[in-house]
Amino acid sequence: MENSTLKAFIPLFYLVWSDDLLTEKEFSTLKNFITSQSWLSKKDQELMLSKLDAKNPPSRVVLNSWKAEIEAVLSLNPTVKSTSEIAILLSDNNQAIKNNHIEFLKLENDLGFSGDEIIADFSKESNSFTSNQAASSSFEIEKLTEILDGEQAPIIKKVKSIISQPVFAYETSTDTAVYREKVFEWCKILAKENLGNMAYPTEYGGGDNIADYFAIMETLSYHDLSLVIKFGVQFGLWGMSVHSLGTEKHYAKYLRDIGSLKLPGCFAMTETNHGSNVKGMETTATYNHETKTFTIHTPHPKAQKEYIGNAAVHGQMATVFAKLIIGETDYGVNAFIVPIRDSNSIVLKGVTINDCGLKMGLNGVDNGTISFNQVVIPKENMLDRFASVNENGEFESPIPSDNRRFFTMLGTLVGGRIGIPRSALAAAKSGLAIAIRYSDKRRQFGPEGGSEVPILNYRIHQRRLLPLLAKTYATHFALKYVTKRFMVRTEIEMPEIEALAAGMKAYSTWSTTAILQECREACGGKAYLSENRIDALKNDTEVYTTFEGDNTVLMQLVAKNRLSEFRKSFGKMDTMGIIQYVYGNAKTAISEKNPIATRKTDAEHLMDEKFHLSAFQYREKTTLASAAKRLKKLIDGGLEPYDAFNVVQHQMIDVAQAYLERIVLEQFQLAIKTIADKEVKAILVKVYQLYALSQIEKNKGWYLEDGYMEAVKTKAIRKMVNQLCWDIRPEAVALVKAFDIPDSCLAAPIAF
Repeated sequence: MENSTLKAFIPLFYLVWSDDLLTEKEFSTLKNFITSQSWLSKKDQELMLSKLDAKNPPSRVVLNSWKAEIEAVLSLNPTVKSTSEIAILLSDNNQAIKNNHIEFLKLENDLGFSGDEIIADFSKESNSFTSNQAASSSFEIEKLTEILDGEQAPIIKKVKSIISQPVFAYETSTDTAVYREKVFEWCKILAKENLGNMAYPTEYGGGDNIADYFAIMETLSYHDLSLVIKFGVQFGLWGMSVHSLGTEKHYAKYLRDIGSLKLPGCFAMTETNHGSNVKGMETTATYNHETKTFTIHTPHPKAQKEYIGNAAVHGQMATVFAKLIIGETDYGVNAFIVPIRDSNSIVLKGVTINDCGLKMGLNGVDNGTISFNQVVIPKENMLDRFASVNENGEFESPIPSDNRRFFTMLGTLVGGRIGIPRSALAAAKSGLAIAIRYSDKRRQFGPEGGSEVPILNYRIHQRRLLPLLAKTYATHFALKYVTKRFMVRTEIEMPEIEALAAGMKAYSTWSTTAILQECREACGGKAYLSENRIDALKNDTEVYTTFEGDNTVLMQLVAKNRLSEFRKSFGKMDTMGIIQYVYGNAKTAISEKNPIATRKTDAEHLMDEKFHLSAFQYREKTTLASAAKRLKKLIDGGLEPYDAFNVVQHQMIDVAQAYLERIVLEQFQLAIKTIADKEVKAILVKVYQLYALSQIEKNKGWYLEDGYMEAVKTKAIRKMVNQLCWDIRPEAVALVKAFDIPDSCLAAPIAF
């Protein structure tokens, strides 16, 4: 194309031929454009059209010459923004091209090209702000670690030093028997370090420190989760059931041997037929007053104890939950210590144990089924803190109500619902540490003329991981709060604490499941390799959502607790009463839902913790009031309460979710207020804001539907979430390093 006028078409020809394929649409679009340009002669039009012959594409030499001409123009004119401007310059500022500038721009659009992107593709150099973002830290990582560890820092450091030893190198054998024995050996080492008995009374060899025990469980969860569950079954479920449900005679006889792992045991509650419905279990414990014994019996195969940790290989005794039968009377579920193997690991007469076999995860834990055929145990084997059989063979209890006694007994075991979510939290931290550290180093794509860009610089990747990191930090402080409430509990507070622990177990474990899935996908095929550990974290934590109580069932428990608190005053409430409950008073209702508030979008307002808390409280109270009002209407209309609850079950989950989100937000706010270090506080405020706004964004449909916000406000919140992700990105690696996960535990090659 020696004709300078015709050189105007070089950018267009190069773009349509650069992928070596001229499509029918491109041919048709260009042909129509060329033939419509009256300033082109017939001969020029024919020459142009000859360059669009699909059977005779330009050679590579010609394509390279076209590209070189375009790049030469751009190097001398760096402010060029479109192909039409390039066309003008290539044609020596031909007036006809200038006159048809708009038509060239329209053609660019019709061909599906973006001028800015085209120019960037031809650029020899890149000064992209996306490319330039990099990891840094505005705060001392060690100071944030100290805040996260809190008063438990000494025991956390001790556990980390133990699990960093070579003997704790991960077991890679696919032989389940080998894996189980390795986990058992690890538990023995931890027992020798007096970690297993940490929660037991000092007079029975323990540390009398339940807070340290929970910290041990969480810290061990940076290592192999089969170890955590084996540890929890032995020292938590088995040992703490003896401690919580038994009395001095049981402590003296069993606790030292349980704490040293001389006496491996099980917690045999769940039955095949009844799952979470503990009240419905069918195993019986029939009292014989003449022999002062109980006979433990499984009446049919579906009443067998199922999924019992430590049962398949190592357990020698079990806390067995069974219906106490005296004469013809059923006194409900009670707990009994039942031997299942002798010291040589031989299964005892009348006991049948089967291996649950290979599982989705946690294959270092020997889960099994247990059934009993008329197994006789002495009277003293009844764990009798809350109920017993007296010397006359009569049932007696300090708690006269069967229902209250049952829930009091289960309430003493609520510690498991604190240990499991903290373990899940550690798994989420591990997954995020691997994914974020990898994303900071893994490069993919980039601007033309520039280097490839770390994938954590891409907004969508930040969107995938950083709100989850914020949620993990929020959950950390919320679980510390739940632990503290449990430690200083009073009897009157127990229903609320049980509901809170149950809810946070569901909240944390569901969150971990979602986080690890996102981490897996965010690391691509690398995370599919077992060496990078996300597969093990995913598989091992899957069951967390259903053991220690199915999450959906637990959320129903939380909602019922909230309703019981509300019901005290709801019966007398009219519409104005509900408004006062939700807002505090009618005046607040008017101010919060007026058009100015629902449309307010300035940054100061959106970042304000008072706005966040008000929004979370409003959703919590409104969903609760709505569910209560609907329940009352259904029951007043003649529906049985059981049926009414079934009708509103989906609303019950919303009630629980809104309550828990408010608790988590509130505890994050309070935790930040206690931080003295300015730099640490500043970054945690950003992390908090990201949690708050990303949760509001998640629930924006509800807020829009209710009229609490308008679309202009939820759009502004979305933009603010994007900006916070961008602002936090440089600190993301430092934020996961603050978890201080030992390198030997993190282990994933992609994290380093």
